[in-house]
Amino acid sequence: MSLLRSLFFFLLPLLLLPAQAAEWGKDYVELSPAQPVDVPRGKVEVIEFFWYRCPHCAELEPELEEWAKRLPPYVVLRRQPAVLGEGWVPLTRAYYALEAVGALRLHGEVFRAIHRERIDLNDPETFFDWVAARGVDRKKLAEAYHSFAVSTKVARAKQLSARYKVNGVPAFVVNGKYQTSAYLTGSHKALFRVLDALIAQEHGKR
Repeated sequence: MSLLRSLFFFLLPLLLLPAQAAEWGKDYVELSPAQPVDVPRGKVEVIEFFWYRCPHCAELEPELEEWAKRLPPYVVLRRQPAVLGEGWVPLTRAYYALEAVGALRLHGEVFRAIHRERIDLNDPETFFDWVAARGVDRKKLAEAYHSFAVSTKVARAKQLSARYKVNGVPAFVVNGKYQTSAYLTGSHKALFRVLDALIAQEHGKR
């Protein structure tokens, strides 16, 4: 038994390492000022800033989906289209239109259509046709795409991109305080390790 106890205490620091391994300035940066979060008490918010035409976002998406399935119940993951220029607006409208008609199940397929099948979903009419072919009412989708509600969300996406100081995607923000990306961490694997560490850190505070 003493041998097992000794082995446990030897391994304990290694077991705790992932939650301690995020290095400020290297793996993540702090936002100043920190941004407010809109989650219930005891929850930790993680925002993913993305753009459908970003090849890095498309490459990350399958791994992000798998990571999201393993998140503890106290984590709230939010998808947030980034708008870093007017050319980003059409596909931001596309995301919010899908959301409005309850078709966000097609989120991953949008990436595949653009980056694997080379379909120009930046064009609204092409986007409407593509979504309609997957069982969504084309008229309702087009109405949502051009609606005031979606226009308002697009305007807010521009504001959020500026407030969170997003200068590239995909980028992640934890609890309005810490921003990280695979560009900072060096790999997707390291990105998720850093996100896990920041989440654990913030949950410990709460």
